[in-house]
Amino acid sequence: MKTILVDAARTFVTEEKEINRDLHALLETYPNPKLILTNANPEQQVEFGLVDLPYEMFTLNQNPKKIDPIYYETMLKQYDLTPDDVVYFEHNADAVGSAQSLGITTHHYDHEQKDLNALKTFFDENL
Repeated sequence: MKTILVDAARTFVTEEKEINRDLHALLETYPNPKLILTNANPEQQVEFGLVDLPYEMFTLNQNPKKIDPIYYETMLKQYDLTPDDVVYFEHNADAVGSAQSLGITTHHYDHEQKDLNALKTFFDENL
């Protein structure tokens, strides 16, 4: 069963520091494990509202950032996963490209449009 990699700030957690309830409800319809990915260091996690989340969170504290493929290589290694074991959705186009460069199936999620139908289609086609 594939793990769903979830972008944290501006996607799972809104700019208002609240969990995106509709997104959370969609994720809960899938039995797959979920892992939240962020660049945030501990201070930024508080600043962005990335606390008390319902899923485990992974960060490298900005070293490197998600725009660097090493971020994803490190995460995969830490969780004993391969690119084929995961699907990922992310709001930052550069981070999407970085993950895709390693073969991670990735969806660019526009955090302003919040198109959950497109995201559901991505999950249904790739999980």
